[in-house]
Amino acid sequence: MKKFNLFIALFLLAATLSSCVVLSTKRYKSLLAKQDSLNMGWNESQLNNESLAQRIKRLQADTAELNSKLAVLNERYSDLDANYTKLRSNSSSEINKLTGDLAKREQRLKEVEEVLRKRDEATNKLREKLQEALLGFTKSGLTVEVKDGKVYVSLTDKLLFPSGSIIIDEKGKQALTQLAQVLKQQPDINIAVEGHTDSQRISNLGQIKDNWDLSVLRSTSVVRFLTDEQKVESVRMTATGKGEFQPLADNANADGRSKNRRIEIVLSPKLDELYNLIKQ
Repeated sequence: MKKFNLFIALFLLAATLSSCVVLSTKRYKSLLAKQDSLNMGWNESQLNNESLAQRIKRLQADTAELNSKLAVLNERYSDLDANYTKLRSNSSSEINKLTGDLAKREQRLKEVEEVLRKRDEATNKLREKLQEALLGFTKSGLTVEVKDGKVYVSLTDKLLFPSGSIIIDEKGKQALTQLAQVLKQQPDINIAVEGHTDSQRISNLGQIKDNWDLSVLRSTSVVRFLTDEQKVESVRMTATGKGEFQPLADNANADGRSKNRRIEIVLSPKLDELYNLIKQ
């Protein structure tokens, strides 16, 4: 600042000497006013320079902060991109695995459906054969029907046994003989013989204590006849007694009780193939 003032003073002195003219008061004041104006402009320039320097520092600080935030964001983006790539890879693997499992299940379902179709076909054929073989006994209370994939041959007690007896009569033996001829041609059929009674209490039947005893003994009589007399394989046979607890009709009247006193021979195809498929 001092150098600038000295420069101005020398300039004025040189101008004065070179013109060899004595400055008037007015001229002098004018030069002083210019000097003040130049000093003020210089000061303002200095202030502006300081302000610009401060702005530059702030901008530099802001730029550094933004660069730091940008670096953090880039790092997060890299992590997200890596996770997305990993997730997409895992998803593809899971989708491929699920697709393979679904294909296997669909194939197994088709196999199960085919086994069930064959079972139903075999069951219906067996029913037709039995109905044909036992046609002559239908008027005596014999029925053949299919339920839940099984064939039920129902014989009333009057077709098989004398009243209160566990010994099969001749007409009953004829019916069971016709039945056995069909069963021996069907080695893949399991045979369950179920004895059923009405709800009336029994009396004067010797060692037979109740309807449980009567139903079991009648079913075992049928099994023995089929295995001993007709040579049906014993391994295929099951004898059970249901007593009075699975009635077909109301025990309150004679007709209902007659329907309830029966032997049911339940024939079911062996389903080893189906069970093996289900286990897989």
